[in-house]
Amino acid sequence: MKAPSPVVYYITSHGFGHGARSCDILRAVREADAEVPLIVVSDLPAPFLEARLGGLRCAFRRARFDVGMVQIDSVRVDVPATLAACVEWLRRADAVLAEERRFLRESGAAAVVCDIPSIPLEAAALEGIPALAAGNFGWDWIYEEFVSRDPAWAEIVARFRRGYSLSSLLMRMPFAEPMAAFPRRVEIGVTARPGTPRRRELASLTGADPSKRWVLLSFAELAWEEAALRAVSRLVDWEFFTVLPLRWDGPNFRAVDRRAVSYADVLASCDAVLTKPGFGVLSDCAVNGKPIIYVERTDFREYPILEAAVRQYYRSVHLPAEQLYRGDLRSALEAIETAPEPVARVATGGDRAAAEIILKTAGQG
Repeated sequence: MKAPSPVVYYITSHGFGHGARSCDILRAVREADAEVPLIVVSDLPAPFLEARLGGLRCAFRRARFDVGMVQIDSVRVDVPATLAACVEWLRRADAVLAEERRFLRESGAAAVVCDIPSIPLEAAALEGIPALAAGNFGWDWIYEEFVSRDPAWAEIVARFRRGYSLSSLLMRMPFAEPMAAFPRRVEIGVTARPGTPRRRELASLTGADPSKRWVLLSFAELAWEEAALRAVSRLVDWEFFTVLPLRWDGPNFRAVDRRAVSYADVLASCDAVLTKPGFGVLSDCAVNGKPIIYVERTDFREYPILEAAVRQYYRSVHLPAEQLYRGDLRSALEAIETAPEPVARVATGGDRAAAEIILKTAGQG
């Protein structure tokens, strides 16, 4: 019997949220079909992907196909640096496209999935390979708001739209912009599944006091200065958890290695999450029923959509960014205790729905 052809899954290097939801979908694909070969293509850190995939059998290829947003930290972005990187991306786009067409031919790919670079969608379409996209926004839409600041953005937006327009189908997730560049769309739920509360184990592992309130600081980076760290250290009624590499020294800071306890399990073990709104953390908080203290994001067009989702689907409190950077958290921490219940629930099961579509598209469903 002929061996099945692979599914090639491309993940943007922009942030861990894209990687987390892609890994959720990849696990669901493997659950549904133990044999279909999976090739994961990304420039995200290998330890992150390995931890999220939990030993899932697949091949990895390190490559990058978009810029995303150049970030100062998890809250702030650098728009001029992003433009410079995108101009270089555009200069190399045709050469990268030719190389990717060659890779897809040689791999014998049955289907391509992108979250959510455009060049692999172009390459797949030009090679006659089904090209699926998964996400809640496109980079064309994110960058479009910067065209009025600098017309150099216009050609970058147009190139992304060209690739997106060649997709076979978009699996559109909640908290989405219209994503009008994609000719065909289907709605799916969030992709996360509940974590396992491991409070006793985490207390033993980190020295945290289980009788206190536990808060997960869900940031990849956070530029806290010494004054802010001292202020947070004085909040003795709370324990503050981070997932490596984010860590600080202090009496109530608890850093966890995701290889020992997964991010989902850390989140499930905490009482609340302090974060900037992003698809990944909102998905995990939805399926684990966790309240959110959220900080606004600057120069990121997705933010108003995500903020509206936070207000609708979660017990939530807004913490102004200037208070975050001062370490002035007490009022928000106290307010989240009595925040009202959400008025609606987020659709779930997106990982299984996406897996079914991917396998059917690849001729395996």
